Amino acid sequence: MNKLKRAGIIGLGSYVPEKVLTNFDLEKMVDTSDEWIVTRTGIKARRIADKNTSTSDIATISAQKAIKSAGINPEEIDLIIVATVTPDMAFPSTACIVQKNIGAVNAAAFDLEAGCSGFVYAMSIGKNFIETGMYKKVLIIGAETLSKIIDWEDRNTCVLFGDGAGAAVLGEVEENEGILSTTLGADGAGGECLNMPAGGSRMPASADTVKDRLHYIRMAGSDVFKFAVRVMPKASKEALELAGLGLEDIDYLVPHQANIRIIDAAAKRLKVDMDKVYVNLHEYGNMSAASIPVALDEAYRKGKIKKGDNVVLVGFGAGLTWGSAVIKWSI
Repeated sequence: MNKLKRAGIIGLGSYVPEKVLTNFDLEKMVDTSDEWIVTRTGIKARRIADKNTSTSDIATISAQKAIKSAGINPEEIDLIIVATVTPDMAFPSTACIVQKNIGAVNAAAFDLEAGCSGFVYAMSIGKNFIETGMYKKVLIIGAETLSKIIDWEDRNTCVLFGDGAGAAVLGEVEENEGILSTTLGADGAGGECLNMPAGGSRMPASADTVKDRLHYIRMAGSDVFKFAVRVMPKASKEALELAGLGLEDIDYLVPHQANIRIIDAAAKRLKVDMDKVYVNLHEYGNMSAASIPVALDEAYRKGKIKKGDNVVLVGFGAGLTWGSAVIKWSI
């Protein structure tokens, strides 16, 4: 009987567009203020892709960086998963476009839609493909150009989101390292709390859907906030339990970057000091599926995460969905 392989991260990369949109810029666009945004969210700025830049473009850059970090060739990649709610188009998948761009000619490719939880979902899938022996190298990407689906007249949502991409190459690592556990969940009953009503088969694009501004993000902020505060610690604890670890074993926490109050609440419930929590939402806002991988790449490059650390990733998002992973850091 073949011994079960252990999957782990062997390379990381991220990219954010150059254009910075500050809260002071938004003050000139909608009825809001820097103080209002910072007090309620912790966000001070966000990155915005230009009109000619698509999700696959920034996903490709992050993928190339991750591949270089892993020290492999694109031809070695067996599978590409792109987690996104802002694909280039309905089809072909953004993952297939990235495959072409990076020359990963031997890779299967598909997109995954789980909102802001998407990167953890992709990690869980990639982990299982590697550990069953079906694939050896899996490229997972969280990438979003949320600025393309933001209603810039809605002050409640336009202040929250930004664009970016993060990627990881998963491969085989030592038995006592790598992705120790993942846990995923969904509550479809909360789907209307965070959605984009038009553009699919239920409400195809028409002159009326455009006029009624139905191709933009809609969110019931207080409902999503309550859900997040409850589910982030719960998912983290479940993943720790599956890994045979407790709260005291957390060395570093990389949460979804949506709201500083949500992050603070999760850290307190998990009994993790904020100096062990990576926060970059003040710079980038909520980048949905890109949020966790961009934060993870930055934390690693800044030396916040070290070999042997127990790192917890946790996110929540549209669906409603949630996911958490526990990683024994191996690079």
